[in-house]
Amino acid sequence: MANASPPDPRTIARPVLSGATVRERIPLMLPSLPTADELLPYLRRIDERRWYSNFGPLATGFEARIAHSYAGAGACHVVALSSCTAGLELALRALSLPAGAPVLVPAFTFIATASAVRCAGLAPVVADIDADTWLLTPDIARAAVRSIGARAVIPVTTFGAEQDGEAWAAFARDTGVPVVMDAAAGFGNQRDPGPTCAVFSLHATKPLAAGEGGFVVTRDAHLAHAIRRLSNFGINLDRPLDGPIGSAVATGTNAKLSEYHAAVAHASLDRWTDIAAMRQSVYERCVRTAQDACGGRLGVQRVPSSTVRSVCAYRFPDAGTRDRAEQALQARSIGTRRWYLPTIDRQPAFGHVDHLPTPVAEALSARLLGVPFYPDLPQPAIDEIAVALAGAFG
Repeated sequence: MANASPPDPRTIARPVLSGATVRERIPLMLPSLPTADELLPYLRRIDERRWYSNFGPLATGFEARIAHSYAGAGACHVVALSSCTAGLELALRALSLPAGAPVLVPAFTFIATASAVRCAGLAPVVADIDADTWLLTPDIARAAVRSIGARAVIPVTTFGAEQDGEAWAAFARDTGVPVVMDAAAGFGNQRDPGPTCAVFSLHATKPLAAGEGGFVVTRDAHLAHAIRRLSNFGINLDRPLDGPIGSAVATGTNAKLSEYHAAVAHASLDRWTDIAAMRQSVYERCVRTAQDACGGRLGVQRVPSSTVRSVCAYRFPDAGTRDRAEQALQARSIGTRRWYLPTIDRQPAFGHVDHLPTPVAEALSARLLGVPFYPDLPQPAIDEIAVALAGAFG
């Protein structure tokens, strides 16, 4: 048994929400992380220094590399963290909003967006999205703020799509409402961190992946310092005016990025140009092949062609066609995902939250289906997916 070959990751049984397992011949996602050889130089640095956490040299070096990439936007402050969700929560807490203050979030997003709001002691309020970009926009937020008096807004870079940083800056100037951008899948696309900050994910499924982790990008040095301190139990390390050095001056948590995750993040950043190009190429082939097979009847998110994609999702004309496509793909052991169904306000844990009318988000959620997408998805698999999708249209 010691010499047995490892299982093919494309055929590993994967858990599903029901608790059962499904053997996906073509999985929905297949993470693309650095190889052991690519990691080795960074792991050797850890061995040499024997520094494993607590703002180690690899973590701070990764922050410096990200800050350099954002220098053109004037965003010179980066804080590496254990996850994007932790980054959202700590960014909100660093704003020192009143307990229970309403925070606007889009209905069409992953549950972590709203969870971070609640974990920060605030109240998520759900708003609608734009029908073409699938984003919560400044125009939608303006109307919502007038209606509910939101004290902060979390726009999401849905599936990695870029948010308009300048438009959000104008929104913040006009309303006085801070904007914490959930840019989980937005690295490579979200070039402007917005008026307050943007929070990115390093999860294994994201384009820039470290297995787990995240980071905050901001122009605000004070905000960055507050987030960093909160990520280390609220301990004051370097500012005597804030209180005794080494004492807890705020109630924080442990959300630091370990050196091992930072090593993977460095290696991923080393190969970013290739990964971004592969994702763009594969996505273009996926959409072109599927649209040709389906007569152009699949709806796609309206974003710039240069967008580095994190997923491939199609909007169908109606829920029935979506369901038939899903069944056809599953019959071929091809992975699928209903993003995001149900919408945030219909999730059991958030069913009682305040929400504005969300007809666009609800209609999109009912007709959207995610299909397999990853950088090394082979053309025969792309062709097979397209054939299955076409069958749903009869």
